[in-house]
Amino acid sequence: MTFGAALAKRAAVIYASRVDRDELRALQAPLKERYASEPDAALVTLTATGTLGEGVSCSVQTARAVAQAGLHPASGGDGSLLCSGDMLLEALAACAGVTLRAVATSMGISVTAGVVRVEGDLDFRGTLGVDRGVPVGFSAIRLSFSLESDADTEQLAKLIELTERYCVVYQTLASTPALTSAIEQGTR
Repeated sequence: MTFGAALAKRAAVIYASRVDRDELRALQAPLKERYASEPDAALVTLTATGTLGEGVSCSVQTARAVAQAGLHPASGGDGSLLCSGDMLLEALAACAGVTLRAVATSMGISVTAGVVRVEGDLDFRGTLGVDRGVPVGFSAIRLSFSLESDADTEQLAKLIELTERYCVVYQTLASTPALTSAIEQGTR
């Protein structure tokens, strides 16, 4: 069994129940040790593939289901398909929520319940080409947490600071990674 497969099997057992601080640290310790001694082992390329669908749609296979995306009603869609802008905000909410849970667990902070809310402002004049002076994309994104916890204000502030620091989607949006695109004609 490979290193990754063994860890995945162990993680599945641990995640079948509530994860506590010691279990999370035990699960992550061999990864941290390996990545410290073998930095290249920490480099992973995640992929996503979309298949163009009928009309103005694209289906994306996720780990659990197929997500079919289309136009937002503000750009001509009928609302029956997922909007990729919503999906971006949902990815941030999911990543921030998982990261917050992991950080809270690591810090020993009890969070009994909570809601992660993400809002993004988008001016559709840009994406529809109505006004070239209006940027395409979100002009602002707001992330907020409503938590039930016995932690004090200082602990919660540190929890949010570390959640922002370690949330992959948050940091990707904040740092604007190198982005390229290419086209391959006639291949499938």
